[in-house]
Amino acid sequence: MMSQGLNHRLATEPPHRDRRDWHNLNAMLPYLWEFRGRAALALGCLVLAKVANVGVPLVLKEIVDALKAPSTQGLILPFSLLFAYGALKLSSALFNELRDVVFARVRYRAMRRLSTRVLEHLHRLSLRYHLERQSGAISRDLERGTRSVATLLNYLVFSVLPVAVEFALVAVIMSGRYPLSFLIVTFGTVAVYFAFTFAITEWRMDYRHRMNHLDSQSNTQAFDSLINYETVKYFSNERLELKRYDQTLADWEEMAVASQTSMSLLNLGQGAIIAIGVTGIMILAAQGVVAGRLSVGDLVMVNALMLQLFIPLGFLGIVYRQIKYALADMDLVFKLLERRPEITDAPNALPLVIQRGGVRFEHVDFYYQPERPILHDIDFVIESGQKVAVVGASGAGKSTLVRLLFRFYDPTGGRILIDGQDIRLVTQDSLRAAIGIVPQDTVLFNDSLYYNIAYGRPDASRAEVERAAELAQLRVFIEGLPKGWDTVVGERGLKLSGGEKQRVAIARAILKRPRILIFDEATSSLDSHTEQAILKTLAEIAAKHTTLVIAHRLSTVVDADCILVLEHGRIRERGTHHELLALGGRYARLWTLQQRTRSRAAEPLAETDHSGLQKAPQALGA
Repeated sequence: MMSQGLNHRLATEPPHRDRRDWHNLNAMLPYLWEFRGRAALALGCLVLAKVANVGVPLVLKEIVDALKAPSTQGLILPFSLLFAYGALKLSSALFNELRDVVFARVRYRAMRRLSTRVLEHLHRLSLRYHLERQSGAISRDLERGTRSVATLLNYLVFSVLPVAVEFALVAVIMSGRYPLSFLIVTFGTVAVYFAFTFAITEWRMDYRHRMNHLDSQSNTQAFDSLINYETVKYFSNERLELKRYDQTLADWEEMAVASQTSMSLLNLGQGAIIAIGVTGIMILAAQGVVAGRLSVGDLVMVNALMLQLFIPLGFLGIVYRQIKYALADMDLVFKLLERRPEITDAPNALPLVIQRGGVRFEHVDFYYQPERPILHDIDFVIESGQKVAVVGASGAGKSTLVRLLFRFYDPTGGRILIDGQDIRLVTQDSLRAAIGIVPQDTVLFNDSLYYNIAYGRPDASRAEVERAAELAQLRVFIEGLPKGWDTVVGERGLKLSGGEKQRVAIARAILKRPRILIFDEATSSLDSHTEQAILKTLAEIAAKHTTLVIAHRLSTVVDADCILVLEHGRIRERGTHHELLALGGRYARLWTLQQRTRSRAAEPLAETDHSGLQKAPQALGA
């Protein structure tokens, strides 16, 4: 019995009736156009294979009739007919295989092109989409969707078209050789078969859609539980994750059983229709033989034609179901491709021209949702070569400034300028090429350390990559590893510590050599010794760059040309470190609090050695 949760979903979810099958078929045609010559050649091979296939029963009739009619010298084997029979069988197999070989490139190239286009489109979609999506569900949907292209082409070319050609050839033969009743029974059976198949399959499609939905949901749950493996372990919630996953699979199981049961009903009905049709044709043929209107060879030929026609027709029922499933899966992909990116280049966008690298936020407002504004009237300038720091509590809007500068979002009010150019009027590629960032949370690719550092500028030489790692205090660490530069960092860089990942991000930024630098809590995961070395390096790098620093620890920005204190999305104070201390406002209070906390953390902790004497950390070389 279905769970209450599934029953609720079945009651509230509208059936997926808007699959736009013809629209999706038309959308697939451009992927075939590249190899239209091959497709035409494959179609020619298909027709020749079917001509040879239908010719087999015709030759078989002549063989039977020749053997039934004795000559004056006795029975003579019709060798020419037998050789023709073998040649037609061989030709049918040959042209079928040629069709497969010729069309293989078309099918797999279409699959490759669609997969590449989908990934390109996903990269073009806005950050908002990627923050809201479910990785596990979308990966399963895309896998099914791109695979459905190959499935659809495979069935259309290797099942639907061959049967259609064979139907046409059989219709020509029957209309020319036999009474109209033969044609009526044959194609009446086909019409009833198709009508029954279409009706039942449409009814069954809802089960398939719900299976897909639950399959994606279970994949998301499994994916999330594995990504958060450590969190699951921290709270000993393995049973909770398994229960949640198993409940979704239980709902999927109910849908799968219902789908299989309805498919058995469909198969039984199809078999009954074919059996009745073949029996009717054989009765008509047998009556013709008894009445002397037809020969035994005609009976054999009609039987052979029906077998050739109805055996693939029985398979065609399965093909129709699979085509409907493939179209349903494909619909997910084409709907994704129709989703418009939130951020696009202006129609006449030009590349960003960097002269000095000055940045200006001009009365910028921003919100993710209208009811929850994030930034209010943000107005400041970072002159070329200047270092401006933004400090404030979590949630004040500091990181949103970075996202707006990279144009992951557009301001809802005001504008952002680089050397006087509105960033909404320049190309996104040129904008992002001019900006380098060291994020607070660095995510790495599941590849080697060398690859992850070189990602900052893929065309950099090995010497440049190694120099960037050295400046980021990373080279000695890398060369001390067993596999050195070829060490694989694991998914999202999980094999590295937070500080090591942050140094990789710093090396990337150094290697990129941008005109504008952003440091978003760039040293938050480093120990004090490494932090001092990195800060010195970053100061040297930033000396000739326009630099925006997002900071929580005020000690890292005391040398900034200007410090902005952000609170609830508004700039409450601005000035140098000494000016803000003299002001005695929010910055001064935060500075005092952090210094007090730092002093307490640095108080010597007494330690007892083996002789029972107490030593201060300084005596231990701390």
